Amino acid sequence: MPELPEVEVVRRGLHEHVAGRTVAGVDVLHPRAIRRHLPGAADFAVRLTGQTLRAARRRGKYLWVDLSGGDAMLAHLGMSGQMLVQPVGAPDEKHLRVRVRFADGGPELRFVDQRTFGGLALAEIVEVDGALLPQPVAHIARDPMDPAFDADAAVAALRRRRTEVKRALLDQTLVSGVGNIYADEALWRARLHGLRAADKLSRPKTAELLAHATRVMHEALGEGGTSFDALYVNVNGQSGYFDRSLAVYGREGEPCRRCGTAVRREPFMNRSSYSCPRCQPRPRS
Repeated sequence: MPELPEVEVVRRGLHEHVAGRTVAGVDVLHPRAIRRHLPGAADFAVRLTGQTLRAARRRGKYLWVDLSGGDAMLAHLGMSGQMLVQPVGAPDEKHLRVRVRFADGGPELRFVDQRTFGGLALAEIVEVDGALLPQPVAHIARDPMDPAFDADAAVAALRRRRTEVKRALLDQTLVSGVGNIYADEALWRARLHGLRAADKLSRPKTAELLAHATRVMHEALGEGGTSFDALYVNVNGQSGYFDRSLAVYGREGEPCRRCGTAVRREPFMNRSSYSCPRCQPRPRS
């Protein structure tokens, strides 16, 4: 799934290409694409039509666009969701799910989703700790790129969790934005195995890990994010290039960029974890 850098790339594209434009019509082409909008496709289309799209915003891995009516259009990209800006009349994508047309007659906004795990919804805006958020993401913590992010509080929250450090790092209610890719990269940089107990790490080591996670996400953002296939793209359909700089993620059997030991892959929460056996020894039972 897209993580903070990939979602931020999409957010910037949306802000550039659709902010300030008024919706003339909406075509919902697949019901699963708006399944999170419980009133249904017709309600989604009617309520969005006539609205002016305001600022595109993000918290962690969650993306939305403020609407002139006071609500937000919340976008969940899932595993394969794409927000594309395409010229009117351009051929429909094979997996086009929602089309948003604009009153200025300019390029359309298209939600394309091959696996249909993502979707769009209209959501009420609520205030949480001084921030305005769509109600469905009100429980999500601030991310390290948020100007109001409190690193000391995040370190304390991570150290309170009696679980493996990788699980804690992925908990979006503690620190948002970090997913499987950047968790593995941060752990490698910190020379920690993901099974280390979060509550047993020192405060300086936890702060170091969080700093590595922040730094690697900034670096990935500079490369347009990480693309392992054609499914993650920006609003212009272009892929990111940070996969070329990854130290361990997706590199099973390849040499560690630090010591040369073959990178290992281990099962983790129905996914995989990648680490260096030498730089990141497994903790003792």
